[in-house]
Amino acid sequence: MAKIASFIFLFLGFFLLFCKIRWLESVKRLLRRTQAGLEDAARQRGLANRQKLLQMQTEHSFLIFLEQELNYSGLRIRFPFLSLEMWITGNAVLTAVIFLGACFAANSVMPAAGVLLIFYFAEYLAILLCRAKTMRSVNDNLLKFLDFLGNYSITAGELTGIFHQISKYMEEPLRSVLEEFYYEAGLTGDINLALLSMAEKVEHPKFKEMARNLEISIRYCADFTAFVNSTRKNVREYLRSVEERKGMLREGMVNMMLLFGLSVFVLITVDKLIGVSVWEILTGTIPGKIALGTLGVIFLQLFGKMKKLQN
Repeated sequence: MAKIASFIFLFLGFFLLFCKIRWLESVKRLLRRTQAGLEDAARQRGLANRQKLLQMQTEHSFLIFLEQELNYSGLRIRFPFLSLEMWITGNAVLTAVIFLGACFAANSVMPAAGVLLIFYFAEYLAILLCRAKTMRSVNDNLLKFLDFLGNYSITAGELTGIFHQISKYMEEPLRSVLEEFYYEAGLTGDINLALLSMAEKVEHPKFKEMARNLEISIRYCADFTAFVNSTRKNVREYLRSVEERKGMLREGMVNMMLLFGLSVFVLITVDKLIGVSVWEILTGTIPGKIALGTLGVIFLQLFGKMKKLQN
């Protein structure tokens, strides 16, 4: 009897083990198919975007906006495996995990929604900081790039090789963008489309202008020395205006901090004088809520103006 029971238990153990192995293999196959589908979708969308660039279409959609965010923030350079489909899928999974975890922790939907808003705001803020860092890097390297470019007698046939040589001395994101231009132009043989694609990968307005003007000039000019000299002058004027805007931005930040500090000081003083909590008046009465809302609108307007100056 003991042998029969041992045989049954061993049989059940091996049976369950094999079932688990088959289940894991099914999960692996599903993940492989999902990854292959995402990569194929990213490849097809990339081909469609190149076709739109070639046809000079100006189509705007939410997917194009997200892809620009990936390029402009430099996330695609830091994580080469990251595609738009993977980013959307990752955000969807994180949203579900954070929302369900917050719901179980707080036993309520509203706190979970607040946690999700904090997560989205933190992600948006991180992307803004990455974009600002990328813009500063392009500002610091653009004039150096044009100086290197001016040392060559540039012709259309030599442009790809010159960009490849210059990319070694550039910092990110220009280094990766120039290398991608070199490989794309070499594989496709279409320098014009590679230049348009390069312009869409960097947020900097002067870099976009330079790449698009170069794409137009390459059809009619054999030597781009005059083009490089005029572009260098425009970039110097632009950088000078950027420094002026930075001064205005710093002044706006100082004024905002002074206003905030004085507001807090006045509220604390009034709280001591009247003997009633000012915070209860602001949060518990209609005039107080209106005042807080007005103050929030003012700060949002100042933030918008500062962001516009920074761009």
